[in-house]
Amino acid sequence: MKKIPFISIFTPTYNRAALLPRLYSSLKSLKDQNFEWIIVDDGSTDRTQALVEDFISEGVISIQYYSQANSGKHIAINKGAELARGELFFIVDSDDFLPENSLETIGKYYEKIKDNAKIAGICGKRKFLNADRQNLHLKKKEEVCTPFEFRFVKHYEGDMAEVIKTEVMRTYSFPKFHGEIFCTEALVWNRIGKDYDILYFDEFIYECEYQDDGLTSKYFQLLLDNPKGSLLYYRELLSFNLDKRKRKETLRIYNHIAKCNSLSKIKVLHNLGIRDFLRIYLP
Repeated sequence: MKKIPFISIFTPTYNRAALLPRLYSSLKSLKDQNFEWIIVDDGSTDRTQALVEDFISEGVISIQYYSQANSGKHIAINKGAELARGELFFIVDSDDFLPENSLETIGKYYEKIKDNAKIAGICGKRKFLNADRQNLHLKKKEEVCTPFEFRFVKHYEGDMAEVIKTEVMRTYSFPKFHGEIFCTEALVWNRIGKDYDILYFDEFIYECEYQDDGLTSKYFQLLLDNPKGSLLYYRELLSFNLDKRKRKETLRIYNHIAKCNSLSKIKVLHNLGIRDFLRIYLP
């Protein structure tokens, strides 16, 4: 078997001291240990720093820790890519963990595309532990396409686990807007997809359990609270060849986010209603 490339496993975290030990334990149990763990602490107020210092003192795995003022996950990703020493950049959230064969599976598929300058990386599946979420099944064992094609042409829904060449990840950094702390990751995946394909494959490399207070659960409110990044994403999405239904839906989302931010939130939620908001904006 060919040697697995050195991988930067990157974790952005905010007040997740209670959950980080589970991820740390899974990293220590990986069959292949050719990786570093980069943790960017996005202004936590719990004992995250002390906990990570304990991890580092154990000396079991290579850990880089960086603390920043609360700026959002997307800005933490920018910093993580800057710090990364690995050939590949793998975002693993603090409330999730990895199966023991994760890096071996990554290495197997990366070997197929590592020398292809037109492919930015690979993408495997997440196994959902939440009872209300179904695991995604691809129609083929492997599919090479852009992120846009994966979502809007092949119509796959649900989070995946992207592993991107670090040099590519550094090139496509997230924009920063004053006063905003959220920008959907899809913005960058779509930008990468304008220049590169990704190899998607039908194997699990990631296990996740969505938390009630996580970004996913607050997604729609975050769109409203961070309009510059949200409007930028939807404006760029409109530059793609969307079908008529999706284009109409995207325009509706764009216009409503813009409108919502010209009114008070209380008035907006009263007029629109959260149930209607979810019905209209569910991606």
